[in-house]
Amino acid sequence: MFQNRVAITGMGIVSSIGNTVEENLKSLLKSKNGISPIINFKTRHLHDIKVGEILKTNAQLATFLKLPKDHNYSRTALLGCIAAKQAVAKAKIKDISLHRTGLISSTSVGGMDMTERHFKKFHENKNSSKFISSHYASDSTEKIADQLGITQYITTISTACSSAANAIMLGTRLIKTGQLDRVIVGGTDALSKFTINGFKTLLILSDTDCAPFDADRKGLNLGEAAAYLILESDAIVDEGNKEVLAYVEGYGNANDAFHQTASSDNGEGAYLAMRKALDVANIQPEQIDYINVHGTATPNNDLSEGIAMKRIFGERVPDFSSTKAFTGHALAAAGAIEGVFSILALQNQVMFPNLNFQTSIPELKIIPITKVINKPLKYVLSNSFGFGGNCSTLIFSKGK
Repeated sequence: MFQNRVAITGMGIVSSIGNTVEENLKSLLKSKNGISPIINFKTRHLHDIKVGEILKTNAQLATFLKLPKDHNYSRTALLGCIAAKQAVAKAKIKDISLHRTGLISSTSVGGMDMTERHFKKFHENKNSSKFISSHYASDSTEKIADQLGITQYITTISTACSSAANAIMLGTRLIKTGQLDRVIVGGTDALSKFTINGFKTLLILSDTDCAPFDADRKGLNLGEAAAYLILESDAIVDEGNKEVLAYVEGYGNANDAFHQTASSDNGEGAYLAMRKALDVANIQPEQIDYINVHGTATPNNDLSEGIAMKRIFGERVPDFSSTKAFTGHALAAAGAIEGVFSILALQNQVMFPNLNFQTSIPELKIIPITKVINKPLKYVLSNSFGFGGNCSTLIFSKGK
């Protein structure tokens, strides 16, 4: 039996523009981005690219979590644990075992930031060996579950840049179908040489601050971040008389099966994902008040996404912006980061600017919002599209 709505009662985030939800909101409202040259590690591409980096070392993050010195937490796991614990605290959950609770976490990078440092020595160095075992994607999920005391349902999603959006979608469906009462959903990814080199090879990294949906966009800025939402059933909300930050109103996932790293020319996957999300929410396109677009600032993505938006909304595309010019593109975590930003938009009845925009894409002739704008918002749509054609859309609605 399906329940009517799934509530969001808590959220946590660590990104290049802030170490808490409040700090992220402050940066968004002040149009303060977190894009800069790389500081935390050495790379031959130091002067070629800019990134959204969290300016805390692994040692500082581990100290914050009170981990023993001989821990084998990757940076991905460290960021994920901090953001997930924030979300639980915000939801005022004192005993996580009182309700059927699951964790769905997502990552692309996994433990690469540590294994790329240690893999050459792991045969002869015991200290290196412990980090090799934390390489696989689910390791960070298991560590977050251990930190939170979750044992009933734990899974990891890795569908490229739509991963966290798919985690939110799966968590919502598990609650709607009565399989769980509460699900902690989100994603975490750290910067690593592996991902920087990989994206550099694809020729889609920008050497300047990225400019989503601009005619002269040069490419994306990679970022690192973690963000998690607490999804809870009607029963938990009513029982605890809990504050509802927002609701997950709609969701859709599709694949345009076009190319390993490129979106189709007509945005078929994006179109289908948005269409499905609207159908699940049972609302019309004109009811969407604001879109947090995927908006990576690559030539292919922004054009394809814009075409898909025009297929859905016609000539009346809602107000939209990409917040990746604030944080950089944090890969698997992106959908959760932008989920938090979408909920902040609803809570504060405000839309965030698309930084660095100057000229509209000639084929689209649509212009994102370029400054902070206050506006009544009821429905916010958030897009997350990934390699392999993985396209996901979420629709959030205003809380109580």
